[in-house]
Amino acid sequence: MTVAVTALFADARAQLAGLGRERLGCAMPARRILGIARAPRIVPVGEAWHLGVLLVTDDAVLATGDIVRARREVRRGYAAQSQRERAEWEAAAFRGGFAEGETVHVGWRPLDLAAVARGESSGPLALHGDVPSVRWSTAGGYRALQGYLAERIELLGHPPRGAS
Repeated sequence: MTVAVTALFADARAQLAGLGRERLGCAMPARRILGIARAPRIVPVGEAWHLGVLLVTDDAVLATGDIVRARREVRRGYAAQSQRERAEWEAAAFRGGFAEGETVHVGWRPLDLAAVARGESSGPLALHGDVPSVRWSTAGGYRALQGYLAERIELLGHPPRGAS
């Protein structure tokens, strides 16, 4: 069954060739350099096709984490702590070298396709019967991975009007 799971993603990569990717980032904590404090930042570590709950790279499959848009740091008043934290993540991405407004994926996790093929789950992926499946939301059930990938690739290649 390993072949079936890996074959699904190999086929997906072939269909994704030429479509837009989004960048992956890794959080770097604040540190001191020569006694001068350096703010935390998010640095680029790669690119992936964003397919819903999955990120597909050239050689791996990842579970999505947080998604932010890089923004210049500005002082603002926030009604909620969560807004302040989000703004800090956005500024960290900008400090790390991402362009203003660029989408950045952080907190993603690698998935183990071999484990899925053995009947174990890995993040949102699992084997149900003999069918590789994906849980597309925490409240939702599983659906066949093959259909999920086909739908997400179609949406990436032909986004609905007004989608950005």
